Amino acid sequence: MTPTPDTYTALAARIRAAPPRCGPVRLVAVDGPSGAGKSTFAERLAEALGFARIVHTDDFASWDDPLGWWPRLEEQVLGPLERGSAGRFQRYDWVRRELAEWHDVPVAHTLVLEGVSTARRAVADRLTCAVWIETGRTVRLRRGLTRDGEEALPQWRRWMAAEDRHFALDGTRQRADVVVDGDPPTAPADPAHTYMRLR
Repeated sequence: MTPTPDTYTALAARIRAAPPRCGPVRLVAVDGPSGAGKSTFAERLAEALGFARIVHTDDFASWDDPLGWWPRLEEQVLGPLERGSAGRFQRYDWVRRELAEWHDVPVAHTLVLEGVSTARRAVADRLTCAVWIETGRTVRLRRGLTRDGEEALPQWRRWMAAEDRHFALDGTRQRADVVVDGDPPTAPADPAHTYMRLR
C-alpha cells in the first residue's frame, strides 16, 4: 500500500467533529508496537488539537509488566473521565522501579492516549479515534536500542514478543481508524504538520 500525505490539522478537525464517547471526553488512542513513532505522532496531533493533554502508557508500564497495568489506567484515569470527573494517576519510575509522583488529568474536550495497547478492545467502544503507527521491526529495534542502550536488547526482545502476542490476539491494527507509516520511503516535506497515511 502506497502512503499518501495527510495533515494533523485535518485529522484534528475530524476528531473535534466527532461525538465524545468517554463521558464528555473525545478519547484518541495512538497505538502500535514500541519504537514505531507513536510519541512524535501524538505530540503533533495534540498540538493540532489545541495542545490536548497526552497520557503516556510508559507512565504505567514497566519491563516486568508490559501490558497488565491496564486496570490502573481504568481506575485512575478512564473511569473518572467517563463519569465527568478529573482523573489522577501515579507515574511509574523506570529507574527506581517504583511508583512516583501523582499527575492530574482534567476533564477536557480531548485526551490523547499514547503507547502500546492504548487502542485495545477493552476501550474500543470509548474511543473517538484509534490511530495505528506501522513501522518495520528492524527499524523499531534500532530506535529502541539507540534510546535505551545495547544492554537493553534482552528486555527489548521479551517486550517485542509480548507485543506480538497481544496484537495478534487483540486485532488492534484491523480496528484502527487511521493507519500511519512510521518509516515512509519518502518523508513528508513538512513533517511537523504532515504525516504519511496508509489507511
